[in-house]
Amino acid sequence: MSMNGNWLRVSSDELEQARTDLDWAYELAMTERDDNSERWAATDKAWNGLDFLLDRLGFGIPLVLGAERFVELPDVEPDSEEMFDFLENLEDDWGYGPPSYLTPVQVATAASRLAALTEDGLIRGVDPQELKRADIYPGPWEGPSELAWVAHYLPGVQTFFAAAARDGAGVICWLD
Repeated sequence: MSMNGNWLRVSSDELEQARTDLDWAYELAMTERDDNSERWAATDKAWNGLDFLLDRLGFGIPLVLGAERFVELPDVEPDSEEMFDFLENLEDDWGYGPPSYLTPVQVATAASRLAALTEDGLIRGVDPQELKRADIYPGPWEGPSELAWVAHYLPGVQTFFAAAARDGAGVICWLD
């Protein structure tokens, strides 16, 4: 079983509805994903590597995990027993916790910043051991081919976020 990153492009009205009805949003997300809709995109297991590489470049927007929360998480250590208990009893778990989202403004900013990146620029000067030391999923990070594997997702990410920005859409983010 693997952990995969997902995005769903939603209109402002849909984002508002998702804020009040995550069950509805979940059904929408699963339908779009099952239909392989252009509104849905995934980074498969590369989500954590992509997040790490963008953060390393000072990207500033948590593209993979979202900047805004639908569900407030307790202020405890992520790997603590309290967090485990909270997540175990969470009704809005989409696989590996609740979804988050990016507002249309955050999406537009992300699309603009992504447009300036290249696959080579994303991984230039990166030692795969940095990802290994940071315990970035999925590992192992033994050589440049693993970095190239993450970077090959960039064109699709750019296309997805450019379309979302063009539509004035928000993006729901989740791991499953």
